[in-house]
Amino acid sequence: MATPRRDPRPRVTELRLSAFARHRGASFPFGRVTLLAGPSGSGKSAVLAAYEALARLGGGASVAEVFPDPVAVVPERARPDAQRRRGFRIGCTADGAEGPVRLDVAVQAEPELRIVGERLTAGGLVLLETALRDPGRRTVQAAWHTAGSSPVTRAPLPDDRLGTALLPLRVAGKTDGQRQVLAAAEQMVVALRSVFACDPRPEDMRTPVLTGSGRLLRGCDNLADVLWRTRSECGRRHGLLVDAVRTGCAGPVTDLLAEPLGDGTVRALLDRGDGHRSELARLGDGELRYLALALVLFTGPGVLEVDAPGEVPDAMRGLTVLADGFDRCLDPRQRAELLRTAVVMGERGHIRFVGAVSDAAWAAGSGAITVVHLNA
Repeated sequence: MATPRRDPRPRVTELRLSAFARHRGASFPFGRVTLLAGPSGSGKSAVLAAYEALARLGGGASVAEVFPDPVAVVPERARPDAQRRRGFRIGCTADGAEGPVRLDVAVQAEPELRIVGERLTAGGLVLLETALRDPGRRTVQAAWHTAGSSPVTRAPLPDDRLGTALLPLRVAGKTDGQRQVLAAAEQMVVALRSVFACDPRPEDMRTPVLTGSGRLLRGCDNLADVLWRTRSECGRRHGLLVDAVRTGCAGPVTDLLAEPLGDGTVRALLDRGDGHRSELARLGDGELRYLALALVLFTGPGVLEVDAPGEVPDAMRGLTVLADGFDRCLDPRQRAELLRTAVVMGERGHIRFVGAVSDAAWAAGSGAITVVHLNA
């Protein structure tokens, strides 16, 4: 029997929260479409926040930018050590052409915010390891696999950035070991970047917006500006979006369009097909959230406000959508259609989707959906 071909596109397949917010020693598997299910207080938002934090660190953001209030995600009952230090630990696994690659990060939140430890491994081999040796210096001591005349290379790295994201600037790639380190680091970074966290806010989607970049923001409040751009850029995807909107919005729908108002703003409208157009202000919260999420699923990194790795070919990149409160305000028909769309786009390799819901019983039985149950 032929061995199944490994999907070469980097993707996060597991998130580990060793100590983060309410989670300790927890791991969460991710498929193409994943639902995090659990009651309020079970930590669904914390899982998505940790995923987004790793994505931003992978994109080169500083730990202070990613965690403006780091103490808030330190486990509540975590006790400080003899040096009054407290912190949290998160990690993930990224699969791809290099096989599973693991990243684990330890962050000190008190008395000062810094990354105090990091480990990148593949196939049981430690490719990068960092540790805080001198608390008085703003660096960590790093050692990465070389497998040349010296088994490892040691050098200081800054304590406010993810070392894995810095390796392409520090590793020459002259030995097989160095090339292995670079390939694993690239797989991890590409898997983490191109993450779009969204939570549509209907109250901000009802008014005209200024024309701008045409890239959708996480609150989807500039949806009209994005439609003004995308309607003419890709007729096929726009047609699929209109079909989805027809399913999820009340009344007849023949088109979804944007109209400039002459003052630098644009508004979005539903064409009802009889010469009448409905402003989005007239739609209910559920319809607006449905419309925004459908737009996200039918677009790509070039239309969303994401940190896409431009140096990587499109065929090797993916987009991961994180949707907190995915089923908020949605009726059963709307949430089923959105999930069906996510599955179809996932099978085509365009998107991976992680949504938080209070109850996933309605999605049970589908082999294409990974349901992760969290308990309060």
